[in-house]
Amino acid sequence: MNKVNSNRPNRIKFAIYFALSVSFISAMAMSLNKEKVPAVSILDNNVSINTPAENKDDANKTKARLEAESKEAFIAAYKVFMHPRCLNCHPAGDIPLQGDDSRLHPQGVKRGPDGKGLYALKCKNCHQDTHVAGEHMPPGHSGWHLPPANLKMVFEGKSPKQLAMHFKDSKFTGFKTLDKMLEHVEKEPLVLNSWTYGTPPPLSHEEFVAKVREWIEKGAAVPDK
Repeated sequence: MNKVNSNRPNRIKFAIYFALSVSFISAMAMSLNKEKVPAVSILDNNVSINTPAENKDDANKTKARLEAESKEAFIAAYKVFMHPRCLNCHPAGDIPLQGDDSRLHPQGVKRGPDGKGLYALKCKNCHQDTHVAGEHMPPGHSGWHLPPANLKMVFEGKSPKQLAMHFKDSKFTGFKTLDKMLEHVEKEPLVLNSWTYGTPPPLSHEEFVAKVREWIEKGAAVPDK
């Protein structure tokens, strides 16, 4: 009987130690959870938690915005591409266009295989290295020519949608990448020459290049029409 009673204090101590251990472990778990997930008051209206679905929605909105801005940039640049200073050298046929009304070039002038004229009717016969002085005299440039017969790059009659699609086709432009096309409109001397005679395009050359660059950098989106 005394032996049984002598074990009672040990059982009591064990029970106390066990209860304290359980409490300590529970407190540690709660502390770790608090570190991982900060407490947020349900009354705090400034707190927002982005779910995967919301992140995807934001990405879709950004994509749609960039696409719209890319299309707008091309529409602005399109007005230059279709202006007589550009269009006249990118006709649908083999006869270059002339003047602000884009009429057919007289004197029987035609493209020729290399774009520099056919037979004795070479572009350079009239279009000298510099502009010929006087009213209605031919503008000049050392490299005056149309695109060659195997790569005509026709602008005439093309809608914004059609032209944008063509510009993305290396078989149409002859450029392997859109960056090469951008380099062409930015640095090609004959392109720069288009702002030096007659009625200038609706954008400055710098503005034109900026719009083409924006179109490309924001995805080269094709206009709807």
